[in-house]
Amino acid sequence: MDTGDRLLTPGEVAALFRVDPKTVTRWAAAGRIGSIRTPGGHRRFRESEVRALLEGEGVLDDLDDGADGRPRNAGPTQSGNHGPTNAGLH
Repeated sequence: MDTGDRLLTPGEVAALFRVDPKTVTRWAAAGRIGSIRTPGGHRRFRESEVRALLEGEGVLDDLDDGADGRPRNAGPTQSGNHGPTNAGLH
């Protein structure tokens, strides 16, 4: 039975979220995103579920990998601390 929902590869999902494909695989293993397995054992993701997650309607927004309250792959923080500076060195 064809539901009309396209199946995406981990690489396609990763491109949409701007993360590494291994991150998508970890999300699936942790239950953060639903996946199905092909007969060959590869993961595939329902496009409708991925789109819902991108729009903020899914599990990824509710779970956190980081100790600072941000997902592990959320990118750099916007704090003023950008590492060591050369202040005081002339």
